[in-house]
Amino acid sequence: MSERKRETLAVGAATNSRIVRRSFIACLVAGILWIVAIPAFGQLDIEKPPIDYLRSKPNDAISRLQARLKSGEVTLEREPHFGYLRSVLKTLDVPESSQVLVFSKTSLQIKYISPRSPRSIYFNDDVYIGWVQGGNIEVSAADPRLGANFYLFDQDELVRPRFDRQTFECLQCHGSMLTRGVPGHMVRSVFTAPDGHQVAGAGSFLTDHDSPFSERWGGWYVTGDHGSLRHLGNLYVRRSDDPKRLDLEAGANARDLRRWIEPSTTLNGQSDIVALMVLEHQASLHNRLTRANLIAQTAVHEEETSNREAGRPAEFRSAEFRRQMVEAATPVVEHLLFAGELKLTSPVRGYSGFSEQFAKRGPADRQGRSFRQFDLQTRLFKFPCSYLIYSESFDRLPPPVKEEVYRQLWAALTTTPVPSRFEHLSADDRAAIRDILSETKSDLPAYWKPAVASSP
Repeated sequence: MSERKRETLAVGAATNSRIVRRSFIACLVAGILWIVAIPAFGQLDIEKPPIDYLRSKPNDAISRLQARLKSGEVTLEREPHFGYLRSVLKTLDVPESSQVLVFSKTSLQIKYISPRSPRSIYFNDDVYIGWVQGGNIEVSAADPRLGANFYLFDQDELVRPRFDRQTFECLQCHGSMLTRGVPGHMVRSVFTAPDGHQVAGAGSFLTDHDSPFSERWGGWYVTGDHGSLRHLGNLYVRRSDDPKRLDLEAGANARDLRRWIEPSTTLNGQSDIVALMVLEHQASLHNRLTRANLIAQTAVHEEETSNREAGRPAEFRSAEFRRQMVEAATPVVEHLLFAGELKLTSPVRGYSGFSEQFAKRGPADRQGRSFRQFDLQTRLFKFPCSYLIYSESFDRLPPPVKEEVYRQLWAALTTTPVPSRFEHLSADDRAAIRDILSETKSDLPAYWKPAVASSP
């Protein structure tokens, strides 16, 4: 278990008192109880130009929806139990089948969350929505220039409901080493007591597509089949229990949630295992894209300033600048191609309809192949290149780092012998990924085209 994944009690104890004193929005994509003041991935001053996170005007799915609400172009409908939730999801094209449920009390809205009243999380490629009975709607949106923007939506507002952006409070945890030092997201796995509180001293995990199943989803409900694989979901841990010796059978292969909650209190009664696996991958890749984006913006700004002061041509790029682009692009490429992904030893299947709906979203090549098609036998996707390569967060990467991403991606898919980080990709995998990208990405460099086989 790597140090970056495992969070010990010492970290939590050192920061717990500060958290109590500060108000902050819930982490939408997992339980978080720590503030880490200094990013482990190096400092990025996002409060100054060119980022200016706190004062910059967002340009994301929520800011655009807010403008439409203000103009009257769009209205939202309110229901007695779910409030505006269903209407918000429909307007933002967030599928109800993406529902996953977290019952650990690891949110600003702690008083509303319990094992009997879990927090629901929904997502698409660009937006994460959090909802809990009796509370407000929490939203995180991927902004291609700023990273994650955070919003609260007041469920009690009946006349002019609006999304209110949150900044300082959210960055206490959403700008920490757990998000690679940028405004971002994380999926947490915590040992959770029957009352929903985290078990002190038991530790926790930051989960991703490379995490062992045995470390995933503590404090979450999980529905679906996963054979002999075992996880921490659907389990309550009493303070006298040894976290290393839990009986994981009790939470395994649950088709529904009737043993734990009344299904009708949620939109679909499921906490789909496939949706959880996609969420882990997506949240982590969003952070890598954001970090590459912010590094590139900052580096370009500093390079142009230095060029002006030194009287050099504006387009001059130093060796240090090029090194920064390489280092920023590498984690993106590794995650795009699922480097280090856990190999499944049993098939996985969900029951919310998420898998089927997600796979239809495309785009696909002329053979009908898509990066959204699932494997779920030995790995998550049939073709291991992330669908987020089509996202706005990817498409709007600053040109210097985007060019480097494409260069490294081409090398990973063509170099012989295969680089060790990408040995999980077979020759057929690499050929299929190249072909799909060639037909579905319009901004590929010229050397990607079939007629040009030369390396960059």
